[in-house]
Amino acid sequence: MVHHGGREMICHALVTGGARSGKSAYAEKLIVQSGRKPTYIATGQAFDREMEQRIAAHKDQRGPLWETHEEPLELVHALEQAAQSERAILVDCLTLWLSNLMHAQRDWAVELNALERVLAELPCPVVFVGNEVGMGIVPENALARAFRDEAGRLNQRMAELCHYVVFVAAGQPLQLKPALSPEIKL
Repeated sequence: MVHHGGREMICHALVTGGARSGKSAYAEKLIVQSGRKPTYIATGQAFDREMEQRIAAHKDQRGPLWETHEEPLELVHALEQAAQSERAILVDCLTLWLSNLMHAQRDWAVELNALERVLAELPCPVVFVGNEVGMGIVPENALARAFRDEAGRLNQRMAELCHYVVFVAAGQPLQLKPALSPEIKL
């Protein structure tokens, strides 16, 4: 929480990184360290056995301390339902949410605008996890390129909305926002 104009502001965070970078574990640690009741909103869906096993492993790793909500599409509604002042919410992950929206042919820009509105009103902090998918080769097919581009735009917008942004690589967090060093002036 930070103070702004004499009042306390709820701070949100974006934790991003590549696949298996340690971003989810880092985000979970932030939630637990907050001292608030940990709440998890999962956007992933188990379409196959391997994904079922991943989801089960994540649940086991978190343990019974966490309250879990599974919501692949209606993230704003899930946040509104889970938000209570004593909680800290982890949304894992934005990239899967985007994929689900695109697959369902929903207008993700409308969904993002709704998310932006609700974030300003929530009584508790939210840590968002998102994949950084634009650091590799350019995908061969148009759908994959569109997804990569939209995921990049989503991460940029969420980084603007969040007070903290952390990039995780090899399990190591690198704080991007607020910057640890002064702004570079040339």
